[in-house]
Amino acid sequence: MAIEGSKEEGRAPRIRLGMVGGGAGAFIGAVHRMAARLDDQFDLIAGALSSTPEKAIASGRDLGLDPSRTYSSYKEMAIREAKLKNGIEAVSIVTPNHVHYEAAKEFLKRGIHVICDKPLTSNLADAKKLKKAADESGALFILTHNYTGYPMVRQAREMVANGELGDIRIVQAEYPQDWLTEAVEQTGQKQAAWRTDPAQSGVGGSTGDIGTHAYNLASFISGLELDSLAADLDSFVEGRRLDDNAHVMLRFKAKGSEKPAKGMLWCSQVAPGHENGLKVRVYGTKGGLEWVQADPNYLWFTPFGGEKRLITRGGVGAGAAAARVTRVPSGHPEGYLEAFATIYSEAARAINARKAGEAVDPAVIYPTVDDGVKGVAFVEACVVSSKKNGGWVKL
Repeated sequence: MAIEGSKEEGRAPRIRLGMVGGGAGAFIGAVHRMAARLDDQFDLIAGALSSTPEKAIASGRDLGLDPSRTYSSYKEMAIREAKLKNGIEAVSIVTPNHVHYEAAKEFLKRGIHVICDKPLTSNLADAKKLKKAADESGALFILTHNYTGYPMVRQAREMVANGELGDIRIVQAEYPQDWLTEAVEQTGQKQAAWRTDPAQSGVGGSTGDIGTHAYNLASFISGLELDSLAADLDSFVEGRRLDDNAHVMLRFKAKGSEKPAKGMLWCSQVAPGHENGLKVRVYGTKGGLEWVQADPNYLWFTPFGGEKRLITRGGVGAGAAAARVTRVPSGHPEGYLEAFATIYSEAARAINARKAGEAVDPAVIYPTVDDGVKGVAFVEACVVSSKKNGGWVKL
């Protein structure tokens, strides 16, 4: 990949990007790299791709990185890249959760923008410290809750904000999977091994891995802030140290004099027949919305007393919020990678505005370090509540 950011007439140079984690055998690192390339806004020029030096070097070679920009540690990478004339401007952190805090801190204190995978950290104390570091650094912090990048999710958010659903009463989110129905972590499967290890993942299993996505999306669409929750967590697979299923009741904060909205969230990694079954439903005094990640180009809207309406990405009824992140005409599906790429493109817009000394367009939306803190607080509150036999816990 090119060392220098290229420049075409009428567009900003590509942002020089580094990556921490994401070496050979890592699923999410490859996804981040594809997302960063899709809209041609970034050049990956450096990496600390593995905690094992030999694997880091081999992974850098496989990606075509200059050997001098392939590092054996993220600290070494942060120190050297910050000194280079054409050093990285942003870094993607795609490691297991327990590395996020220390890695992000090294780049933030050197003014390098951070694009970090979720959840923000493995514990709330580190999440709060990372927010402080991000606030003090002045660098941008983008959290890749990628499902917020779908055009029809943006459409749903816009409709709620415009009052088309009236006062929100009910928010339901679910994210079932089946890949951990058996103890695959005991077979040496890498992704399962670290996600079920408290030392690497934190106190949450399914709650941290996919429950945070469902929670974030429910809040993103509804515009509501969570007040308290009551959770029932289980580890159904014998010997598993973290939860693999969670049922959570939600109480949101009231807006003005409105009655607080209520919600339910289910996340599971032991639900046979489900792959990535993310779904969100929002109901208000004037109507309801339903969006399903497996069929992401469609949004169902039912005004109270009216006919159920299908809004399609790029079609009639889709508004400006969906249109600005739509790449191809309706009828040509856009999916997971495109939604992920939207987060990277929003990050690029914000970074380029910062470089130009301009205000970021208010239409630019991406999850921040604040969303990350809320996500980790959600996980820890679920664990506390479950230990109290499902007692209500304030966030």
